[in-house]
Amino acid sequence: MGSIDRYIFRTTLASFALVLVSLTGVIWITQALRGIDLMTSQGQTIVTFLGVTSLVIPALVLVISPIALMIAVSHTLNKLATDSEIIVMNAAGFSPFRLFRPFLYATCVVALLVAFIASYLSPDGLRRLKQWDAEITADVLTNILQPGRFAQLDQNLTIRIRERQPGGMLKGIFIDDRRDPKERATIIADHGTVVKSGDGSFLVLEDGNLQRFEAGKRDPALVAFGRYAFDMSKFSKGHDVALGIRERYLWELLDPAEDDPIYKQIPGQFRAELHDRFMAPIYPFAFAALTFAFLGAPRTTRQSRNFSIGGSILAVFGVRMIGFACSVIAVKSPLAPVVQYLMLLLTIALSIWIIVGGIVLEPPPALLEAINKSNARLSRLFGRPATA
Repeated sequence: MGSIDRYIFRTTLASFALVLVSLTGVIWITQALRGIDLMTSQGQTIVTFLGVTSLVIPALVLVISPIALMIAVSHTLNKLATDSEIIVMNAAGFSPFRLFRPFLYATCVVALLVAFIASYLSPDGLRRLKQWDAEITADVLTNILQPGRFAQLDQNLTIRIRERQPGGMLKGIFIDDRRDPKERATIIADHGTVVKSGDGSFLVLEDGNLQRFEAGKRDPALVAFGRYAFDMSKFSKGHDVALGIRERYLWELLDPAEDDPIYKQIPGQFRAELHDRFMAPIYPFAFAALTFAFLGAPRTTRQSRNFSIGGSILAVFGVRMIGFACSVIAVKSPLAPVVQYLMLLLTIALSIWIIVGGIVLEPPPALLEAINKSNARLSRLFGRPATA
């Protein structure tokens, strides 16, 4: 790799990283705000909140990476054209396809990243997210109990909490236990926390009192305690999580178990997801080649690049929308993935043909003349009158 190739390669990957981090950060914040109830209503810590919401980042990167690469290629080519470097390299004997080579190297790096995320990292993050969410919601104190409400966990067992504070602290706890027909216990505690161990789950109450009414006795027994453990193991749900299709690794989609109930129910979605994983690394090549086909040809500084930029955006958007449509149709039709493969291969082949031929994609002269006339009419209509 020569010095020019290294320069373009580094510039493209640096732009790609910046765009990827920016877009992923913005979208992740919008997704993370949906899980803010982990801290407010369920009393989880900021560490748990960030850990749970960050597990969706690989899935976001999987979708954003091809778009980020397209923006990075556009930025690099626009920078080279603004500095007249493309014209200089073309005059020095660089063919358009030779100039495309460092962009191809950068695309290979992005495609390898996307392939790794699609086959392992994204499903691994999603299955960890599902497991973590199940563990959080499995506890009855975070799933059923709401501050200010009386919750009947079992027949003749009622619990109420006044408020839930950060860190899992429960304030103002009231328990009415009448499960034993021979006695009735009423517990009031200032605060408490949930403690999980190998023996089960316990609600550890602090600074309270316990009133026990035994059958046949007139006066209750009153006990003040500093610390009291109330067994909640009976009400803890199991943590068995059924993995969805997006939580399956690539090799699990390639060879699903014949007795898998989800595979038996929706085999078409397995097929669609498998082909999406295969095609994920192809999209960066299609987007990079398509963008270079519009913007890579040498132009003078007087030639407008607005049409090329707009055309590349529309072309990439169209390819991606057709891909999404084929993914949806693939659930019911086995031919839809074939159409999607052919579309991507045709896009890459057509782009390479344009690059090798040195074809400059420009709008028709009639269209340019119509746009110029329209702009002139608008400027006359909305232009300010000249001052004397």
